[in-house]
Amino acid sequence: MPVLESQFQKKLMDEIREMFPGCVILKNDAGYIQGFPDWTILYKNKWAVLETKRSKNAHKQPNQEYYVERLNSMSFSRIICPENKKEVLGELRKAFES
Repeated sequence: MPVLESQFQKKLMDEIREMFPGCVILKNDAGYIQGFPDWTILYKNKWAVLETKRSKNAHKQPNQEYYVERLNSMSFSRIICPENKKEVLGELRKAFES
């Protein structure tokens, strides 16, 4: 049975806090900029944004892919779901450790 997006987000943020002690995680306001990713993660002198989805086939809002691509060109940005979580977290670790 698929998990709710909120359940996935909670577990994911707990895992990120464990991976990057002292990081600051901010939940972005979906009503402020339509399509902007869900989460901003600040760690040491780096930042990342993540858009969470409950599955790889979940619906994407207009502009989500645009913002993920644009923000990735500035730092690190991905769409993350249970199916690609391991890969994305590995990429995030490399980005934060570089």
